[in-house]
Amino acid sequence: MSKPVRSIAVAVVVTASLTAAPAAVAAQTATPAPAPSPASASAGDPFYAYDGGTPLSAYAPGSVLKTRTLKYHVVGIPTPVTAIQLLYRTTDAQGRPSANVTTVVRSLVGDGSRAVSYQSFYDSLDPEDGPSRAIAGNVTLGGLIPNVEALFIAPLLAKGYDVVIPDTEGQRADFAAGPEYGTNTLDSIRAATRSPQTGMDSGTRFGLMGYSGGAIATGWAAALAPRYAPDVNSRLVGFAEGGLLVAPAHNLKYVDGSLTWSGVIPMALIGVSRSYDIDLRKYMSDYGLKVYGRLERGSILDALGHYPGLTWKKMAKPAYADPNSVPEFVEAVNKLNLGSAPTPTVPGLITQGNAGFLEGTFGNRPGIGTGDGVMVAGDVRALARQYCATGNPAIAYDQYNLLSHFGAPLVWAPTALGWLDDRFAGRPAPSDCGRIPAGNSLAPEKPTPAT
Repeated sequence: MSKPVRSIAVAVVVTASLTAAPAAVAAQTATPAPAPSPASASAGDPFYAYDGGTPLSAYAPGSVLKTRTLKYHVVGIPTPVTAIQLLYRTTDAQGRPSANVTTVVRSLVGDGSRAVSYQSFYDSLDPEDGPSRAIAGNVTLGGLIPNVEALFIAPLLAKGYDVVIPDTEGQRADFAAGPEYGTNTLDSIRAATRSPQTGMDSGTRFGLMGYSGGAIATGWAAALAPRYAPDVNSRLVGFAEGGLLVAPAHNLKYVDGSLTWSGVIPMALIGVSRSYDIDLRKYMSDYGLKVYGRLERGSILDALGHYPGLTWKKMAKPAYADPNSVPEFVEAVNKLNLGSAPTPTVPGLITQGNAGFLEGTFGNRPGIGTGDGVMVAGDVRALARQYCATGNPAIAYDQYNLLSHFGAPLVWAPTALGWLDDRFAGRPAPSDCGRIPAGNSLAPEKPTPAT
């Protein structure tokens, strides 16, 4: 049996064991965790609120503020696996202190020395859809995605890795705010290793893993770690990501008018507005305002295929038919351009699909090109080449020309798992530097006048 097939088989078996809830498996926990306490996953769940008397700014990033244990739920059904949830101090997109939640799932066969920070692709504008709430038993449409991701988490646990699953978007669901995704991820790792209940400590080594929305968090965490969290960076073995958002302004042009992914346009506008406290509604048409209102607490499942053919021009007033004529938008998307972030110092595996036509995205504009349906392949190639050229030769890159965004994870997940296994084992990191085809310019967007 090949490694990819074997990994997928392990995922299916372990996920089945989670839902079957065999008592024998529960008894194998190496270090007993505290008894689960009752927890509500409702909007009023007090666990998510920092209510201490000390100002949040007085705590160092990664400080644990609250701790609770509960059963790991799959589609609302409790399993015998114990999850530890931590409320911790972190930093939002604007550099302000904030509180966020992460979930730690301990491997039944691990020893706490190795862990993977798994970044979910839950992609939602509703905080109720976060992975911590799904794990706590909440069932929402957008929250179905973290449940499906048990297929990716299960083989990690089976291999002895503890798994840390941050709510990467924070408690406001700041969709697509890459820098905040990164700080939430890094401080989640800090919190997980500072809590005595997780079995991890300052010596635990970590790998980063994420696809799509999870790749946003993975990529930004790897880029920000050397400066924002050097203590975490020193323990990272590498990052594995697929389906990566690099230059959001390019992505909006790429999906413009697509059959499936055009609903990402209003989601991105809402996410940008929320993350940086700006109001883009004054630039929108009446129709744009209606769509904006429908999706303010929507998930990616509310957007996919719901707005076929939607374009920026339909969303905007005639004077702002060019998105670069909206100054606040230009300023925000430039902050979200991963090509302007520092180069990671640890090895990386970057993969990208390029058969977007399979998902109804036929765009091929000059300077943007093709992609997987929502992510732009030329941007990802450019980023990988940039990393190679700016001091990181340990970059592996693969482009799946016959796979779209939905299809690529079936290849990416077992590949990422095998690549991380090798990094933890200390094997030399492979490099594709010098063999990666040319990509797009990742230069910041330039404003244009309104008409």
